[in-house]
Amino acid sequence: MISNDFSSEFEAPTVKEAIKIALKKLNLKKAEVDVKVLREEHKGLFGMEGAEPAKIKVTPKKKLDKNIG
Repeated sequence: MISNDFSSEFEAPTVKEAIKIALKKLNLKKAEVDVKVLREEHKGLFGMEGAEPAKIKVTPKKKLDKNIG
């Protein structure tokens, strides 16, 4: 995982797994984040998963402050 103040990058054998890991580590729901796929996974020999892992960037959506206005 690579992170800065606003976003984090995750790698896993598939995009779906990377999103699952990201949401668990960040303790957020899918609706609370924006996900950008940086790299799709590349299949290995005979279609095996994980030859090159998927990489995603997850950014929490800004929450609206209900006290404003």
